[in-house]
Amino acid sequence: MIKAQIGNHVKVHYTGKLENGEIFDSSVDREPLEFELGSDGIIAGFQQGILGMAEGEKKTLRIEAEDAYGPYHQEGVMEIDRSLMPNDVPLEIGLGLQLKNPDGDVFNVMVTDLTDEKVTFDANHPLAGQTLIMDVELLEIRPNIILAS
Repeated sequence: MIKAQIGNHVKVHYTGKLENGEIFDSSVDREPLEFELGSDGIIAGFQQGILGMAEGEKKTLRIEAEDAYGPYHQEGVMEIDRSLMPNDVPLEIGLGLQLKNPDGDVFNVMVTDLTDEKVTFDANHPLAGQTLIMDVELLEIRPNIILAS
């Protein structure tokens, strides 16, 4: 029986929940998630939980914030004068935007508060600081095959 290991391509269905049971994402009603174990772009705790699983196996992972989207950083919250925002941007709470800092770096933010004078942005990932509960089903493992030349 093949067990998932670093370098394997895997296909999984998952349902992600917060500790209070609120579902934040699920692949169950769409295509399964496919990725290479050990690759960037998939949270570390999710990948670690899949290592050693066999095809058809199901399990529930508890992923602490440090192994998910990291801790919540209060310094990621900023408030600016609304007059500095372009007039053509329809501001509303929950709107995701990309901002550029004076050094030219681009980063993602979400509008979290609006007043007539101020706009508050949060640069933290929406799941930062959260423990994630992931119900996972490993559907397929494709081992890497190295062909000798």
